[in-house]
Amino acid sequence: MTEPVKQKARGKGLGLEGGQGLFDQVDDAVRYLGLRTRLRPEVGVILGSGLGALGEEVEEARSIPYVRIPHFPSAGVAGHASRLILGRLEGKTVAVMQGRPHYYEGHTLQQVGFPVRLLRGLGVRVLVVSNVAGGLNPVFRRGDLMLIQDILNLMGDNPLRGPNDERLGPRFPAMRDLFSARLTAAATAVARLQRLVLRRGVYAGMSGPSYETAAEIRMLRRLGADAVGMSTVPEVIVARHAGIPEILGISCITNVEGGRQTAPPSHEAVLKAARAAEARFVALVRGVLARC
Repeated sequence: MTEPVKQKARGKGLGLEGGQGLFDQVDDAVRYLGLRTRLRPEVGVILGSGLGALGEEVEEARSIPYVRIPHFPSAGVAGHASRLILGRLEGKTVAVMQGRPHYYEGHTLQQVGFPVRLLRGLGVRVLVVSNVAGGLNPVFRRGDLMLIQDILNLMGDNPLRGPNDERLGPRFPAMRDLFSARLTAAATAVARLQRLVLRRGVYAGMSGPSYETAAEIRMLRRLGADAVGMSTVPEVIVARHAGIPEILGISCITNVEGGRQTAPPSHEAVLKAARAAEARFVALVRGVLARC
């Protein structure tokens, strides 16, 4: 069931619209959704470009376009359906984001993190965040899935910068052990049963939208990054700040960066590679949810 989109005036984004703070903006969005569904999701899933098929498998689904949710930043990149799906999957109540806002679209990192705060406000205690990424580890292959073990924030900003509202989270949150050992173990066990290749590594977040130069690729490798992309890092930081107890990160490796390529990467090629790996990604996530 999809709610129709109605034309109405909307604010320019987050920040402090009309003097309204971030806590109140999140509360507005939570109240809006609370009037439209009785479901209170325990699991939130953020789907990266070309990985939206999982959303189509949600049962008893209520689909709400982002444009209808108060204060929700726009997400206009190809490969993103830009809607929130509330329902059930593998016996769990879920909130599945088909697409996400990006820093390179002109949003602040605070805006990019808004959906995660909304998920937390709805009751989410487990967050599965996915993305498509360029592989930096030479053993990786196109189509591999990678469990994110840690992140490098190379976006030049932090979603927690600015005044801190203690109702949203602490001023100085710790960023050690970001990803759940329990969920990582579950994903490893599921991959073994499904005979999936499941890599592990560090994900580096860059601001984009340009792809990395050869020098940047060499730098990232020396810094210890195994994959690079243009999302996820601010969402994970906000999830920790907001107090979401468990986080699982999965990257779909759509190309392997060697610093020199016969053909430069393109968004179309990235989407094609992601869709080729989509069935394996869906099977992995469903398997993890079944074990939660």
